[in-house]
Amino acid sequence: MFAPAYRSTAAWITLLFVFAIGLALDLTTKSLAFRYVAQESVELSYDDIAGNPSYRLPFHTGVKALPWDLLDLRLVLNHGAVFGLGQQQRMVFIAFTIIAVVSALWIFGWWTDAKNRVAHIGIGLVLAGGIGNLYDRLVFGAVRDFLFMTPRWHLPFDFHWPGGNTELFPWIFNGADMMLLLGMAILLFNARGQEITPKAEKDSEAPPASIQ
Repeated sequence: MFAPAYRSTAAWITLLFVFAIGLALDLTTKSLAFRYVAQESVELSYDDIAGNPSYRLPFHTGVKALPWDLLDLRLVLNHGAVFGLGQQQRMVFIAFTIIAVVSALWIFGWWTDAKNRVAHIGIGLVLAGGIGNLYDRLVFGAVRDFLFMTPRWHLPFDFHWPGGNTELFPWIFNGADMMLLLGMAILLFNARGQEITPKAEKDSEAPPASIQ
């Protein structure tokens, strides 16, 4: 029998625990990156950054975080959405994030079952990622990114992305972006599982066909 999650203390604990841990990890890693990756600690000012696409961080070469050029730490400010999409739409993304957070809480409370821990974890990750980047937009005027995958790797056969970039993965991102994508993936797989299970149960309960 379906029981909405908003009535369950255990469901709320799961959601808030995942959200709190995820948000703390995101904000802590961003803070550490902007303190230690460049030669000097980078101090950010909302008045200098908000609505100013010409603002530039101090020059720095970045830090190799993994061998074989799998990951560098490199500081950038993102005025757009995940992976730098939609630049210079800060107010749109702030409004969208607020709507998305309210929608996620509504889905959690009234559309998920109290015992569906997988969905609650997924929603907690989505909330952590969304609030983490929203915090940056409100406090600094842009999102702090620092994770650069496969630097110095290039697309084969002279392929390139629109705009001419030949890097294998040219986007720089952060922990919040990873949590958003992971949370959405968990919710999609969970929804797919919810669709398959009732059908399997219905098929198993169907009476055997008579032999003519």
